[in-house]
Amino acid sequence: MKNDLQAVIFDMDGVLINSEPLWRRAMIKGFNGFGLNITEDDCRKTMGNRFPEVILYWLNHFEITTINPKEVEEQVMSILYASIETEGRMIDGIIDLFDFCDKKGIPTGLATSSSNTLMQQVIKKLQLDTRLKATVSAEFMPHGKPHPEVFLVCAEALKVPAKKCLVIEDSLNGVIAAKAAEMKVIAVPDEETKGLNKFILADYHLNSMPEVLGVFKQLWP
Repeated sequence: MKNDLQAVIFDMDGVLINSEPLWRRAMIKGFNGFGLNITEDDCRKTMGNRFPEVILYWLNHFEITTINPKEVEEQVMSILYASIETEGRMIDGIIDLFDFCDKKGIPTGLATSSSNTLMQQVIKKLQLDTRLKATVSAEFMPHGKPHPEVFLVCAEALKVPAKKCLVIEDSLNGVIAAKAAEMKVIAVPDEETKGLNKFILADYHLNSMPEVLGVFKQLWP
C-alpha cells in the first residue's frame, strides 16, 4: 500500500524528554504542600491532560474549594522547571528519528498539552529549535487533549493535511486526540502503562524509539 504520509508530529513529555517521572515527582511534592495526598498511580490517571485541568480534577476529587488552583500550579511548575533543567534528558532514539526525517525531507512538528513556557524550556534544553518546523502548545486553546485541536493546529502550521500526518505519542489521551484528528499514530507508552488494552487504538503500539525508526524505514524506504 502506498504511503502518503508527509509529516511527523511529536508529543513532548515522555516522547522527546524523560519528563513524565519528573512530572509525577513534582505533582506529588507540590500537591502534598497543599494537603492533597496523591500517588504516582493518581498522576498517571491524568497523563496527557493540560495541567490546570489536572489541578481542577484533583480539587474536585477531594471536594476542596479553599485552595487557589493558580498557587498549586505555580508551586508544582517551579519544582518541575528545576528538575527539567538538572535531570531532563532526551529519550533514547529520538535524535535518530530527527536525523531520518531530515534526510528524507520530512517536516517535523511538536504538539503538547504542556504550557508554552515549559515547551520552550524543553526545546532549548534538547537543542531542537532548528529541527522543529512547528511548535504548538494547547495551553490557551479552548480544548486540550484528548480533543484533536492541538494536532490540527500543528498540521496547519506544517502546511500538511491532517490525514497525512504521523503522530508519536506516549499517553492514551494523546493517542485518542491524534486519532480524532484522523492522523496515523505510533504509541510508545512507558513501562508502567504500555499494557493498557486501549492502546489498540493506535496504528502501531511499540516498546521503544528504535522500533519507531524501524517503522519509519518501512514507511519511507
